[in-house]
Amino acid sequence: MNGNPRTDGSSPETQAQDAAAPAASPETTAEQSAQQAGAAVDPERQRLESELDATRRRVDQLARAYQEVQKDREEFKQRLTRERERMLDVERGNVARTLLEAVDELDRCLVMSGGDTTSPLAQGVKLIRDGLLSKLQQSGIERIQVVGLPYDPNTAEATDMEITTNPDDDQKVVAEASAGYKLKDRIIRPARVKVAKYVAPAQA
Repeated sequence: MNGNPRTDGSSPETQAQDAAAPAASPETTAEQSAQQAGAAVDPERQRLESELDATRRRVDQLARAYQEVQKDREEFKQRLTRERERMLDVERGNVARTLLEAVDELDRCLVMSGGDTTSPLAQGVKLIRDGLLSKLQQSGIERIQVVGLPYDPNTAEATDMEITTNPDDDQKVVAEASAGYKLKDRIIRPARVKVAKYVAPAQA
């Protein structure tokens, strides 16, 4: 040995410092890796959540639009049904008016028979008349009752006037020249009536 200090090795002080420095544990390394991975994943997660929210909003919009379309479709079907019913009522009313004219003719025949309802001819005419009226009633045609009630221009047509001295009878229907008929709430033929008009009796 030549007495010179060794330069290829660490000094005792350096070795002591290295021994005192804590070594990085596997747990610390895993936590750091997880944090780094989490920092990288967070922007991607936010993007996915944003896309999911946008998709949900779009689905809600489409669902509301579908509900509106269904609502419009149902309303259209209801309007179509109402219009069809109205057209059918108009056609029924037209047919009913034709039949009612035939009933009027039969009524005139009975009046011209002089009130003799026992003859075979009168009985046959009355049977036909009653049959026509029955068919009309089955189709929803109803006779309007006006005699004894206040005159209503919406349901009757005044064709004659009768003077009365009773104030309670003023503007009341006292006779019916021809019957009126209605289908549901629609007048298909107004009645032709005689209306009373009150005139105070002359003072002596």
